[in-house]
Amino acid sequence: MKELIEQLKLEHDLCDDALTAIIERDEQDEPLFSAADEVRRANYSTDVYLRGLIEFTNVCKNNCYYCGIRCGNKKEARYRLTPEEILESCESGYNMGFRTFVLQGGEDPRCTDDLICTLVDTIKTRYPDCAVTLSIGEKPRSSYQAYFDAGADRYLLRHETASEAHYRKLHPPELSLKNRKRCLYDLKDIGFQVGAGFMVGSPGQTTRELIADLRFLQQLQPDMIGIGPFIPHHDTPFAHEKAGTLKLTLRMLSILRLMFPYVLLPATTALGTISPIGRELGLKAGANVMMPNLTPRRVRQYYDLYDNKICMDEEAAKCRACQEGRVRAAGYRIVCDRGDVRRPVKPEKREQ
Repeated sequence: MKELIEQLKLEHDLCDDALTAIIERDEQDEPLFSAADEVRRANYSTDVYLRGLIEFTNVCKNNCYYCGIRCGNKKEARYRLTPEEILESCESGYNMGFRTFVLQGGEDPRCTDDLICTLVDTIKTRYPDCAVTLSIGEKPRSSYQAYFDAGADRYLLRHETASEAHYRKLHPPELSLKNRKRCLYDLKDIGFQVGAGFMVGSPGQTTRELIADLRFLQQLQPDMIGIGPFIPHHDTPFAHEKAGTLKLTLRMLSILRLMFPYVLLPATTALGTISPIGRELGLKAGANVMMPNLTPRRVRQYYDLYDNKICMDEEAAKCRACQEGRVRAAGYRIVCDRGDVRRPVKPEKREQ
């Protein structure tokens, strides 16, 4: 197994059978984590980048079977932050040292392109040294182009699964994997730093689906990859399904770091939800991004994508201080800058 890990570290790829052997291994994962951490340090040293997360609406027109804010959940209390509240959250975050703001929300029909573009332009004007990341779902290419022209730098859109059959188990008929992939390629073509990703341990997922996710990511070559364990929500069709495991999620984080040495890889809130030290373990497995919550406390509890989500009642400053302590205790350091992806520079071709 050590030989396979070393090969993956050096070549950034393995055949399906070899990847299966690593994903399904019965051995201890320390050699895998150690290899991933070595690669992470070679590309990003001990730097950990903070993203200020602003969950500005939990209204969503979609009915994904795993999601707590799905439109079919009639028990959910809905909210929308005003532009003023979003900008106040940015000001608070900037004063705490954040240099990336992530505007995340459901696919809310009232969030028009004009509204998003105005928000992005205002944030970039007030904080020109900051990056703006959007995570607001599937849109026409023209909308993505408008956001980019307004100044948005990055876009997060997890594909959730690259298997067509598995996608159908997780989503209603009106959504399609083909369109989700179209969105990601449009975003990449426009010039965004693009983030994709998937759930680990979602209902019906097997090693075959996980390998399909890795192969799709190899095709897409994203700048960011966000993964986290599936955690059920009590008001969804998957309420009684088993959650994804810490072990498999950490294992996949390390595999991703070895396959994509340059990528920005978060230690997610979901990871911290299934284990009190989940995010620290995520950092040691190859992650280099954390996303403290800047959403106002009065609405934070309503952005409940899954049950028992952590950090629902903490002040933003306390959340930031807590994460800094966790990062330091794990042996890394928080840096206050945009934290852009560090892709390798391709050597220029010389004329013969």
